[in-house]
Amino acid sequence: MEHLREGHPPDLAAALARARSPERPGPATSAGTAVPTWPGPPLPIPEAGPAEVDLSALLRLSLAASDASGRLRPAPSAGALHPVDTALVVGAGCSLPPGRYAYDPLRHRVHHLGRQPGGTPPGVTAELSVTARRTVSHYGHRAWPLLLLDTGHATAALFLAARALGADEPRARLDGRTGNPLATVHIPPPDGRSPAPPADTPRAPEPSGGPPTPAELLARRSTPPPMPGAPSRDALRAVLTTAARAGTGDLRWCAAVGPPRPGLMELAPDGTTLRRYAAGETRPTLAAWAAGQAWIADAGAVLLAHGCPADADAPHIRRAHLRAGFAVHLAHITARRHGLAARPVGSWQQADLGAALGAAPERDWVVHALALGTRHADEENTT
Repeated sequence: MEHLREGHPPDLAAALARARSPERPGPATSAGTAVPTWPGPPLPIPEAGPAEVDLSALLRLSLAASDASGRLRPAPSAGALHPVDTALVVGAGCSLPPGRYAYDPLRHRVHHLGRQPGGTPPGVTAELSVTARRTVSHYGHRAWPLLLLDTGHATAALFLAARALGADEPRARLDGRTGNPLATVHIPPPDGRSPAPPADTPRAPEPSGGPPTPAELLARRSTPPPMPGAPSRDALRAVLTTAARAGTGDLRWCAAVGPPRPGLMELAPDGTTLRRYAAGETRPTLAAWAAGQAWIADAGAVLLAHGCPADADAPHIRRAHLRAGFAVHLAHITARRHGLAARPVGSWQQADLGAALGAAPERDWVVHALALGTRHADEENTT
């Protein structure tokens, strides 16, 4: 199995249903190469001029590996397998000449693929697809939702890097209509040569507190468990608000909390206050659903994206998972700003949240999550 063109499942709905089942993955297989074998020689990315998109900085802050193994990157990935591949469609106003390029995140180099398509707008459009084999090698039949979530995270990483570098109107496409590319991000040049969005375009989502700094993006890491300690009500509200604004449409958002009043919390219709969605301790059940990760039962709180019914078609499945990954990535930044430990949780089996709460079965599944706490493993080992 190579690139998405050869590896896309013929029936994404069937692949998701199998991933949600209790069936366990088989033995691990080879993940193949960490990046595709792109044609042509690797090329350095030139320094940007004052009126150009700084592609080198953009990619350093979003996708580039910071260690020789390629595991450590600004965007999280299930199992640190990083299946997302990036092609760049470069127009005028960028630090690379116009054309199509493939990006190598291990060497921070590009490969020239050819001319840019006709009508390419100024700036750069990153096209994200996946090499499924990397994630399938470890997760087997559970890989497909993880591949989509990883793509959503990578999309958010590019989007936030653009904002950190001062781009006013980066645009992420997460509509799920195509399998290749799965998502795109367009970053206009700083001189405003790209057309402005329509007046009724909603404001771009951001973490609580506004655009991130470059240092924040490079410092983002998934906290190793355990992650005890209940977030404050203000911190939990900020994380929920960020996720709900960034992951609108097919998803609903809530947070599982523990004592003294365990249950599920959600944003009230006013969008600014929390209310109880369901009563009772849910974290042990979530731990069982999340591939048996027992530490989740003791996490301070668990942000949940839920929806995507069993009869969803392929565009709906792609859209829900892409937006869930995008929103959880932004919520992770908000969590860190409130001093919280945070770790995305992407693998869910039999996680029919709606049925567990007494609603119709197979209509409201856990899609993605962000475990939260006020302390992390290093602190636990020293106290």
